[in-house]
Amino acid sequence: MKTKFEILIVLVLISFSFSTNLFAQRTTDIENGKDYPLISRFDNAVIEFYKETKWGSYKLPVNEKGAIDWGNPNVLEGKVTRIQYTTSVDNNSEFVLHNYKAAFKKAGFTVLISIANEELGVADRPHSWSDKYYRSGLYGNDGLYNDKFGIGLNFPSWKSNHSFIVAQGNKAGKDIYAIIYTVVDDNYTLITQDVVEVEAVETGMVTAENISKGIQTEGYFTVYDIFFDTGKSEVKPESADALKTIAEYLNANKTQKVIIVGHTDNVGDFDMNITLSKDRANAVMEKLISDYAVSKDQLKPYGVGSVSPVASNSTEEGRAKNRRVEVVEQ
Repeated sequence: MKTKFEILIVLVLISFSFSTNLFAQRTTDIENGKDYPLISRFDNAVIEFYKETKWGSYKLPVNEKGAIDWGNPNVLEGKVTRIQYTTSVDNNSEFVLHNYKAAFKKAGFTVLISIANEELGVADRPHSWSDKYYRSGLYGNDGLYNDKFGIGLNFPSWKSNHSFIVAQGNKAGKDIYAIIYTVVDDNYTLITQDVVEVEAVETGMVTAENISKGIQTEGYFTVYDIFFDTGKSEVKPESADALKTIAEYLNANKTQKVIIVGHTDNVGDFDMNITLSKDRANAVMEKLISDYAVSKDQLKPYGVGSVSPVASNSTEEGRAKNRRVEVVEQ
C-alpha cells in the first residue's frame, strides 16, 4: 500500500510530465497563415499564429540612434501583420537573429537594432522583455500594449536565450518596419514577427495641371512620389510617374525656371541631412535632364535638410510628410 507521500510524489511527476509535453509543434502552417511577401521565413519554421490588423498604433521602443528607449517609443501607425512561428529548439536565438539579418539585407532593408541575450535585460527577470513589450497591464503606463495585435502562443517565462531585431524598408513609397522577437523554450523556439506598414501620406495627385496651379497660387508644388532608400540619394524606379509629370509641365513651359528643393525629416545628424537633401535635389534634376529632356537652364537644385518641416517630427506620419521634394518657382 502506498503512503500519502508516495502518492503525492507520483502526482507531482505526472503533473510535471504533462506540463513539459503540453506543447506539440505543428508540422504544417495554420489555416490562412502566410509569410509576409518581403521577408523570407526562417528555415523549417511553421506558422502557429497569423493576424492582420488593418489599422493600429504600434509602439516601437527604438530611437534614432538605434538604442532601446522605453520612455519615448516611436509610434508607428498603419497596417500591422503579426506572425508567430515555431522551429526546432536547436535553433538558438542568435542563430535566428543571424538568419534574419541576412534576409533583411537580401530584401533591401536597413537594420535599426540587433541585440541578443543579456543585452535584452529588463529589470532582473528574463521574461520582463516580453511582458513589457507585448503585455498591457504588468507595467502600467510603461508597457507598450502591443498584445492588442494578437497573441497565439504565450511567451515562455524565465528563458534568457532570446533576441530582438528591427529593420526598416520601403515599398512603393511606404515605410515598412519589421520587428522580430525570438525566445527559446524547452521544446521549441518561438519567433514572433511583426510587420508595420506605415500608412502613406495623403497628398494631392501629381499632374501638370496641379503643378501649374500650385506654382501660380503658392509659388511651389510639393511632391511625395519621388522615392529614395533611407540615407541614399539615388532616385528609385517607382519615381518615374512623378518625374514624367514634372517634365511634361516644364517642357510645356520652357520659360518657367524652378528650384528643385530636397527636404528630410530630423532623424539623424543635421549636417548629414543637409548634404543628403542637396544630393537628392541634384539627383532629381539630373534625372529630369537626362531621362526627360528638360532644359538644364530651367533647373536649380537646393537642399534644406530638416529646417522647413510641414508637420511635427514626433510621429512617423509627420516625418513622412517632411520627407519630400518641392518644385519652387525661381
